[in-house]
Amino acid sequence: MADFDELAALRAKFADSAEFHDPRFRRVGDKIFSGGTRLAPYAGIPTFASLPSKAIDFKNPDFGDLQVAVIGVPMDLGVSNRPGSRFGPRAMRSIERIGPYNHVLDCAPGFDLRMADVGDIPFASRYRLEESHKDIEAAISKVVGAGVIPVSIGGDHSITHPILKAVGRDRPVGLIHIDAHCDTGGPFDQTKFHHGGPMRNAVLDGVLDPVRTIQIGIRGPSEYLWEFSYASGMTVIHGEEVPHMGIGAIIEKARQVVGGGPTYLSFDIDSLDPSFAPGTGTPEIGGLTTREVLELIRGLKGVNLVGADVVEVAPQYDSTTNTAQAGAQVLFEILSLLTFSPALA
Repeated sequence: MADFDELAALRAKFADSAEFHDPRFRRVGDKIFSGGTRLAPYAGIPTFASLPSKAIDFKNPDFGDLQVAVIGVPMDLGVSNRPGSRFGPRAMRSIERIGPYNHVLDCAPGFDLRMADVGDIPFASRYRLEESHKDIEAAISKVVGAGVIPVSIGGDHSITHPILKAVGRDRPVGLIHIDAHCDTGGPFDQTKFHHGGPMRNAVLDGVLDPVRTIQIGIRGPSEYLWEFSYASGMTVIHGEEVPHMGIGAIIEKARQVVGGGPTYLSFDIDSLDPSFAPGTGTPEIGGLTTREVLELIRGLKGVNLVGADVVEVAPQYDSTTNTAQAGAQVLFEILSLLTFSPALA
């Protein structure tokens, strides 16, 4: 720096001061810093993004004044290939340095909203898939009944069906579904309750509006299973279309499809290319990049979100922890979106 007066002024202002001078940064820093420090990301009992922990007795729940409940769903009885996403909630909670500030959306959701990590859904049996779905629906119904928005950490994608039964019980909701697979397949191996069919089941149960549903990133060898998506009126954007359309156009299409009505966001980690997220049950090459996903989700600011999930993180297939890192960051972006959701206005 050639101007010594400017250097002297910078030293006087910043050399021994932890003060935030810019009002934009002060607004955030004053929330997060306490006594000149902030919570160490590697210390304490892990909750998602270091959110406050609030123990909930789901037999007689008291959510207090919460607006958003982050809830683990450690269940993967619905997988068709590699199991292990039951460990997803614990893996994503253990990722440090998620948040607290979102510099693109300019919010700190853990401080801007009343939210807490309320632990995991209690399951009566670790072996019975359909009973587990009933447990999920019952627990999420109590969250929704208390006027709280549920944000769930899966778990395999079959969990989205019972969640939607709770979230859409009074009226069908729209859906932004980011995935490698449409998950609108029919029954096989003597059951319709599997991670390849939750969106079909939700439509047939009357809790999901297919015309207000968009599925983004679809690819792989299972297209012949997704007839229901087209027959019911869902909008499908294949992974191969993404580079030609561009993320901006996809965002606009998603906004057009869901409109201003209540909308659920479901993110399957296998929407990402396995070079970014190998730790999942059904990886498909040719997927989205992490940069594309961040741009896509951030572009949904202002959508009327009433719930969300991140599913299919199976950490044991990823020695780098990159998959859990990506899933946790996506979940934080979703929490950031809720700061602007009309549902919390």
